[in-house]
Amino acid sequence: MVKVAARCDDPAVDDDVLTALAAQDQELDDLVRDLDGAGLATPSRCPGWSVADVLLHLAQSNEMAVASVTGRWEAALESRALRMAAARPANVDELAAVMVEIDRAEPEASRARWQASVAAVEAALAEADPAARVPWVAGELAARTLATTRLAEAWIHTVDVAVGLGIEVAPTDRLWHIARLAWRTVPYALAQDGQEPAGAVRFALTGPTGDRWDFGPDEATTVITGPASDLCAVAGQRLSASDTALRGEGPDADAVLRLVRTFA
Repeated sequence: MVKVAARCDDPAVDDDVLTALAAQDQELDDLVRDLDGAGLATPSRCPGWSVADVLLHLAQSNEMAVASVTGRWEAALESRALRMAAARPANVDELAAVMVEIDRAEPEASRARWQASVAAVEAALAEADPAARVPWVAGELAARTLATTRLAEAWIHTVDVAVGLGIEVAPTDRLWHIARLAWRTVPYALAQDGQEPAGAVRFALTGPTGDRWDFGPDEATTVITGPASDLCAVAGQRLSASDTALRGEGPDADAVLRLVRTFA
């Protein structure tokens, strides 16, 4: 079965993304809800972060997403700036590390904060106009796209937690939304590196159940093939493309595989 990228104005995409986000949040909750303090203090796959730290980071970004779709973005930024005091993070990764350091609490408290943030962000996104432009880290985006970024981050950090706990989580068709996001943001990823694409890019991926997922025009000059799970892991900066089964052909193949991302 070949599944092609849906139109950006397809309402089914919005419903599917929110359903996928809820399922992804539930998968992570299944991993962490019964852990005691020691279990939550287990190192995750994220260097320097425990399982509880990962949950705290997700809570913080969920809270910012709620502020974005409810018209409180500027106030949230001001509050964060005040709490950061003299810190001068050079990039998004450093900013995330500083915020976790500032807000780090007892492991159980971080889990409770994350669980509360999940309920809040899912409710806020469900009430938002999916086409509305809302502020985010790299500028304005559609609320539906913000929901997909939340899914992408929830998925990659679910795997981070699972790796730390020694648990294997199987990829699901929820990755379709994440792969679609990675494809749609290829021009942004290239532009951030000062590159102009030579032509259109197509992803011809294999989903977890063997379906083919096509994103992009048939006449694209650059084509990326391989497992969708590999593409999503590379876009989440957990793997290098050279360590996966991904392959690229065309003038922009190397740049796409190096720069593809699902976050700012």
